[in-house]
Amino acid sequence: MTDETYMQMALDLAKQGMGWTSPNPMVGAVIVKDGQIIGRGYHARYGDLHAERAALAACTGDPTGATMYVTLEPCCHHGRQPPCTDAILESGIARVVVGSGDPNPLVAGQGLRLLRQAGVQATEHVLEEECRALNQVFFHFIQTRRPYVVLKYAMTLDGKMAAYTGASQWITGEEARRHVHTQRHRFRAIMVGVGTVLADDPQLTCRIEGGRSPLRIICDTHLRTPLSAQVVQTAKEVPTLLATCVTDPALIEPYEALGCQVLSLPDHQGHVDLHALMDALGQQNIDSVLLEGGAALHWSALQAGLVQKVQAYLAPMLLGGSQAKSPIGGQGFPSPNEAVTLTPPTLLPLGKDFLLESEVIF
Repeated sequence: MTDETYMQMALDLAKQGMGWTSPNPMVGAVIVKDGQIIGRGYHARYGDLHAERAALAACTGDPTGATMYVTLEPCCHHGRQPPCTDAILESGIARVVVGSGDPNPLVAGQGLRLLRQAGVQATEHVLEEECRALNQVFFHFIQTRRPYVVLKYAMTLDGKMAAYTGASQWITGEEARRHVHTQRHRFRAIMVGVGTVLADDPQLTCRIEGGRSPLRIICDTHLRTPLSAQVVQTAKEVPTLLATCVTDPALIEPYEALGCQVLSLPDHQGHVDLHALMDALGQQNIDSVLLEGGAALHWSALQAGLVQKVQAYLAPMLLGGSQAKSPIGGQGFPSPNEAVTLTPPTLLPLGKDFLLESEVIF
């Protein structure tokens, strides 16, 4: 088999850590000797063994002289786990094949340099595009210390997020809605505006078996979230953060008593300063945010240049209505020349619906 074949196996292993490794990357490793796979491993959870050490621990034979395929450059620094370069050298691995380099300043080519200096053959850039795509969140966060923001919405073919009455359940079918819950498991936080809470009283949880619910963030400038809201009443079970401009302890205390974290932030044009919020989330190691509404918050995030990816679930339905909401509110951009531009979308069929995914071009 080829280097690409084994690297694809390592990629498939890495994906098993999705939703659990944050703020670390997803990484997979395969060890091959004499044409036989003798070890497989992946980074399963934050704080657990890195993929290289997991693969070595699972070896069914002596790895001396073997080749290790790993999706990300091996680390060479002490964190929650010791350097993987040390484990590779101690094992007698003769060749390391890497998918993607690691932009972490503590690694950034140094891991491969150490291996080469010790006589280990190193091959780079095998399925690099696929390996980099797997860790978009990690690469963005490690370089900016701000969350990777995904703007997600469901809409009809005529661009409506809800009927003119406000009714929106359900625009998309069950398969598309199940996919949304896999994204809630994948990303560390989910964010909505207080208008969404007042209109829908959502749970904002991940409802797939074995999934992890994200941190729930409510942008609530004037602290209007009802104490009876589901996100408040369940805050001791599912972490909930209210981002507000309110500083009065008497108004904040009832929310904190119910388990919410209340984050008082500066005002920007009458709303919570989203740049300050992203900085604060980065300081809490929140590496990714799934932005789920509403239209006003979507516009504010786009206008602020904080969105990295757009996920549009498209349903074969027409609602019409000049007052029916579209996914992006606000004033809008004055001309197509000033619009936010996106990469050509990928298209994923989900039952009767489709998911279009595009990167924001900065």
